Amino acid sequence: MKSPLPFEGHVSGNFEPVLDAFADNFLRRHELGGACCVYYRGEKVVDLWGGVRNKTTGDPWNEDTMVLIWSATKGLAAMTLAVAHSRGWLDYDERVATYWPEFAQNGKDKITVRQLLAHQAGLFAFDEPVDKSVVADLDRLAVILARQKPAWEPGTRQAYHALTLGFYEGELLRRIDPQHRSLGQFFQDEIATPLGLDLYIRLPESIPNSQLATLASSGLMAMLRGFPLRLAIDAFNHRSNIYRALITNPGAAISQDEQHIYSRNLEVPSGGGVGTARSIARAYSAFATGGAELQLCAATLRELAAPPVPPAHGFDDECLHGDIRFSLGFMKTSPNWRLANEESFGSPGAGGALGYADPKNEIGYAYITSQMGANLTGDSREIALREAVYTSIGQAARRAA
Repeated sequence: MKSPLPFEGHVSGNFEPVLDAFADNFLRRHELGGACCVYYRGEKVVDLWGGVRNKTTGDPWNEDTMVLIWSATKGLAAMTLAVAHSRGWLDYDERVATYWPEFAQNGKDKITVRQLLAHQAGLFAFDEPVDKSVVADLDRLAVILARQKPAWEPGTRQAYHALTLGFYEGELLRRIDPQHRSLGQFFQDEIATPLGLDLYIRLPESIPNSQLATLASSGLMAMLRGFPLRLAIDAFNHRSNIYRALITNPGAAISQDEQHIYSRNLEVPSGGGVGTARSIARAYSAFATGGAELQLCAATLRELAAPPVPPAHGFDDECLHGDIRFSLGFMKTSPNWRLANEESFGSPGAGGALGYADPKNEIGYAYITSQMGANLTGDSREIALREAVYTSIGQAARRAA
C-alpha cells in the first residue's frame, strides 16, 4: 500500500498490519507527519516515520525528528519516581511531608505519595502567580508548591493535575535523590543515557530547530466535535477547573518558544517532554520486560501493574468530567481511556501522542505526530496503529499454534 506522502522505516514480518495502518493514517485519517515504534519482548519490531514535520515549510519528518509530546511526558516523569522507589528512596504509601517537611502546610500533612501521583491531592492549580521565571527557579517554585492549599480534602476527589503534578514530582525527587538533581536531569542521567534515548524533559540548547517538528493545531471546530460538551464549555470558562489547571498560570504554552520552537533548559515534567517515538517505546520496553537495564526491582513493577486506588468519591474527574484512572504518575486503563489491559500503564498527550508499557505482552509502544487531533479518549490514528499491533501478535500466535 502506497501513501501520498513518503514514509520510511521497517517492520518485522509479523507486524505488516502496523505498516498498513501507518499508511492508512496518511490516506484516510489526515495524518500530517509522525512516527510509531513498538518493542516486543525486548526487540524493536516496528520503527516507522514519515510525512511532514512542519506544515508551513513542508520539511519532511526524518528518522531523528523529535516533537513535543505534551502530557505523554507524565509517563516519563513517573519513571523517575519508579527508579527512586526501586532504590529504596521512596515509599508510595508514605506521606509526602516525610520527605519534604514544608509540604505539610495548609492541610497537606497527610497526603501520601500515592494520592499525589493519582491526582487526588486537590492541587491541580496554583493560587499564586507562576510564570516561566518561577518555573525556571526550582527553589522559588518549591516555596509556592509548599504553600498551595488543596481545593478540597485530599483523598476525597480526583482532579487532573495537568501541569502541577510534574512540578510536585520534581521537588519530591530533589528531596529524595542523594544528589538533589532536578527531575529532568535525573531522567537524563538515570534513564535516557543508559538506554541511549533521544528524549528530554529538559530540552538543551544543543538540539537544532531542524530536528524538531512543529505542531499543527486541530482547530476549534475539531475540538468542539471531539470533546465532550461539558469539557468543551469548560475550556472557555476562565474559572473552570480545567482552564485553571491547563491553560493559565503558567499554562501549557510555557513549553513552546517562538524562536526555538520549544522552550530550552526549562523543565515542565507534566507537559514539556520532547523526543522520538523510538526513544519513548524503548523506555517503556525496559519497564515492560523486567526492568533489568534500569535496575528496577520486582516490587516496583508489581506496583505499576496493580489496579489504581480510587479516591473516596470515585474516579470521576473534576477537571476532565469522566472516568479516567491514574496510578503512581501513570494513566491506567479505564472505561473512557482504554490501554491494552489492566496491567498496562503509560500516558497520552494532547493531540494524539501516546506511550505505554504492556508487561503482560512485553510491549513498549509509542506514537507521536505533528498534526494535533482533538479526541479526549484516544486519537483514531493512534488507535488504528495500536489495534494493528495486537492483531499482529494474535496472527503470529495462531500461526505458531
